[in-house]
Amino acid sequence: MIKTDKILFKKINAFNLQELLVVLMIIGILILLALPNLMPLISKAKSIEAQTNLTQLYNMQRSYFFMHSKYSNDLSTIDFVVPKKVNEGGRSNYSYQVIEATNSSFKAKATAITDFDGDGILNTWQIDQDQNLKELVKD
Repeated sequence: MIKTDKILFKKINAFNLQELLVVLMIIGILILLALPNLMPLISKAKSIEAQTNLTQLYNMQRSYFFMHSKYSNDLSTIDFVVPKKVNEGGRSNYSYQVIEATNSSFKAKATAITDFDGDGILNTWQIDQDQNLKELVKD
């Protein structure tokens, strides 16, 4: 004796592929409209990295100055670890260098290695011995 079971099909409410594609296209269009308005905010957020690292570099230069009565033009001498850049597999968007260092003054600079908003201008920040942090080139 063979026993057969009835298979019941139950309709499930769901979206079809066309409806999902239309929703994804609308979301994509909204992102494209909002992106130009967000670019200055993205640039500002990324520049915080330069400000923070330059402030750290300033503190290290001051410590070196108190111990040796002069500023150093070598980042490794003051134990500043240069963060690995994004083009080297790291996270840093800036390259750092000491522009000048004398017995009484120093200037250090952070230059962006990527163009945040695509206008061809690279963001540049500078700090000196008086902790004057200023943006030289705005991106």
